[in-house]
Amino acid sequence: MEQVGTNILLILADDLGFSDIGCYGGEIQTPNLDKLAENGLRFTQFYNSARCCPSRASLLTGLHPHQTGVGHMTEDFGFEGYRGDLNRHCVTIAEVLKRSGYRTYMSGKWHLTRFLDYPKHNWPCQRGFDRFYGIITGATNYFQPTTLTCDNKPIEASEEDYYITDAISDEMCRFLVEHQEKYPDSPFFAYLSYTAPHWPLHAPEEIIQKYEGLYDVGWDEIRERRYKRMISMGLIKECWELPKRDPAVPEWDKVKEKRWQARRMEVYAAQVECMDRGIGRVIQTLKEIDQLDDTLVIFLSDNGACAEELHPEAIKWLLKYKALRIKARDGRKVIFGNNPEIMPGDEHTYQSYGLPWANVSNTPFREYKHWVHEGGIATPFIVHWPRGIKAKGEFRHQPVQLPDIMATILDVTGTDYPSKFAGYKIQPLEGFSLTPAFEGRSSGRKLLYFEHEGNRAVRRGKWKLVCKYLGPWELYNMEKDRTELKDLSNNHPEIVKDLSEKYDEWAKKCKVLPWEKILAHIKTLTD
Repeated sequence: MEQVGTNILLILADDLGFSDIGCYGGEIQTPNLDKLAENGLRFTQFYNSARCCPSRASLLTGLHPHQTGVGHMTEDFGFEGYRGDLNRHCVTIAEVLKRSGYRTYMSGKWHLTRFLDYPKHNWPCQRGFDRFYGIITGATNYFQPTTLTCDNKPIEASEEDYYITDAISDEMCRFLVEHQEKYPDSPFFAYLSYTAPHWPLHAPEEIIQKYEGLYDVGWDEIRERRYKRMISMGLIKECWELPKRDPAVPEWDKVKEKRWQARRMEVYAAQVECMDRGIGRVIQTLKEIDQLDDTLVIFLSDNGACAEELHPEAIKWLLKYKALRIKARDGRKVIFGNNPEIMPGDEHTYQSYGLPWANVSNTPFREYKHWVHEGGIATPFIVHWPRGIKAKGEFRHQPVQLPDIMATILDVTGTDYPSKFAGYKIQPLEGFSLTPAFEGRSSGRKLLYFEHEGNRAVRRGKWKLVCKYLGPWELYNMEKDRTELKDLSNNHPEIVKDLSEKYDEWAKKCKVLPWEKILAHIKTLTD
């Protein structure tokens, strides 16, 4: 399917759970995403790479994370697949499309280099983007962001009402309007990479108030409501049982700080709504410049919901990676950590919504960001393209994953993937175009592989082999039990053997190392 000149708008949410947005069963108000889904396609089995940096690396290069040098995060562990910095043997979507005459724009979170000041060899404008606005690091204060950058120039947010989610949206709108004025005959690739709803819990108070009281019924009730809604929508199968509440989460009736716990989810919901509003403004801009019908819009999340609780000892790590400021704009100290005595939301706080609500966000799945059980890797995936997709409001159930996005974009834009770029040999593309899946056919992908922090998985057809670090292999029938409750590894040892051998072959090819080897190296650095 070749549509030379098709525009691309790639939208990435940060730490959004599978069931958070309305069109995937959530109660959060996301009318703009819901409308894209209503007039496009929703994939029910699209997979990310379980963590922000690896997912971003895979998304933008069409490779598996370790092949790009970002097999973990942005630390250099001294091994080829774990440099924390994109290598030169991969090429980004922006770099490839520029050779086909595209203008390229990015607004949002980069998080693909360990160098936050200099050198800038792996900053957006050095990896194919004509214009960039956003942050280089992985998290930030929403009201006073760190590492804020315009193209290659560090800047500060000076407006009193500054909020980064709004700024990311508005800057993309500005890029698109300027593109139409200056380059009306050129197509564009626009990468809209939000920090929302990644911690810290920061949102405008007037949006938070819209959700006041909604979560007072507790996480068990909200989770049950989402599960039933997802079944009624046809998003999941009724035979997929809802797992019991995470054992680390207490019953709502036994929670002492109910108001604080409910407030955490209220702020998170407000963050998601603000993102959706911004997406709405970008879509409206595409309408105003008469480009929406010719634009392939893709929306997804970089990993499953985040169960991380922010403890006081994490402050040193966050300061090292420029993810927070000690003082707010008015000079008052930012109070860091999940303290139930302090309500989150404004810039003087720095909290997360933690494991209890992440368990809700990932309904109906188990586990979270970091892990490669379904809760860590399943993402909402919406595709909207009026000129190229006839179907509207339909589901696509084919298992597909991040490298397929680059393959799809190259397919619909008629762009060749290079074997060499800037004098470097480029690794072969790992993705499969989703254009057959747009029409309800198979993309041709037979195997899906995952690894993060020793958590491993491989999927072929209905069978998924998965394990936690140092744990045994578990085998699940994804047609009957996608919530991974009935381990069949003892029933089918031959499938376990076959898939585990295929995983080992993939890991060797993609420079995946045993996690214990990485941990041993980290220990030598800290001793």
